[in-house]
Amino acid sequence: MTLTFQREDWRTRALQSPKAATLSQVAQLAGVSIATASRALNGRDDVRIETRDRVLAAAEKLSFRPNGLAKGLPEARSGTVGLLTTDLEGRFSIPIMMGAEDAFGAGQTSVFLCDARRDAIREQHHLQALLSRRVDGLIVVGSDTNARPSIGRDLAVPVVYAYAPSEDPEDMCVVSDNVQGSRLATEHMLSLGRRRIAHVTGEYEYTAAQDRATGVAGALAEAGLELTGGRVMFGSWSESWGRGAVRTLLEQAPDVDAIVAGNDQIARGAIDALRESGRRVPEDVAVAGFDNWSVVTNGSRPEITSIDMQLEELGRQAARRLFAAIDGEGHPGSESVGCRLVIRGSTTLLA
Repeated sequence: MTLTFQREDWRTRALQSPKAATLSQVAQLAGVSIATASRALNGRDDVRIETRDRVLAAAEKLSFRPNGLAKGLPEARSGTVGLLTTDLEGRFSIPIMMGAEDAFGAGQTSVFLCDARRDAIREQHHLQALLSRRVDGLIVVGSDTNARPSIGRDLAVPVVYAYAPSEDPEDMCVVSDNVQGSRLATEHMLSLGRRRIAHVTGEYEYTAAQDRATGVAGALAEAGLELTGGRVMFGSWSESWGRGAVRTLLEQAPDVDAIVAGNDQIARGAIDALRESGRRVPEDVAVAGFDNWSVVTNGSRPEITSIDMQLEELGRQAARRLFAAIDGEGHPGSESVGCRLVIRGSTTLLA
């Protein structure tokens, strides 16, 4: 006969005397969940010191002792993980999930995919459903780069947040390095001899917009230059904003010779406005985008040089980090995946 126990407490329940104190009683006395009590008693690093001390004190008071044989048994695993997204149709989340699924497939792990559709109640429903299936871990994929609320520390399984970090610094996160990406684009412009560089980007409220602006400013400062136009031009993530912003820019700084855009749509709008003004791209003004969204970059004339966030690699890294956490080697905090520059005709005349 094969016995299957809940992952969070099977070690302590196996071969335990019916008269002995239970893990549930220890958790109740310590004021924590059963999962947290189990992690504390098993010496997991993802439990705060004060919480561990409280659990150990409760266990001592109740004379609770996990069975030695149970502690020596290999940890039970279901061979499944949960992939929880808030935007299944999003062009950012899909490649992340593809990369994660590639990594999971290599380890013969089954994936349960759930889409919360940016609904917090639906997300909680999916979370409980995944936990009820006794998944070994979870990856939570965000729809943008802004930090999102944590789904909690007291879950029985490890969680990795991908693309959108958790607001809790103790959670495990894998994100894109937007500062490094925009530095790449700016350094590319500088390498081409451009010195009058402007930055037109999206909404200020987005972390991505702020980080990309930081990267541009840092690269210019190292070259002893300042932004042309005197400021970052924040707006919407749209072609119409790109066109309008560049028309204004040309009135204020007609000698601009390069534009680093916050995304590819803004870049395409910028190219339209430059063409309307009689400027040639890239001969007179070079333009670079961000995201490397082929629908936009390859459909533009000229095609748009862009920053690729390597989202599939981000997904693979999130999966690798989850595997490590499942093996007890997880560590809190955020890790960044670097971007790469894809050069096309909007910055360089290609043969």
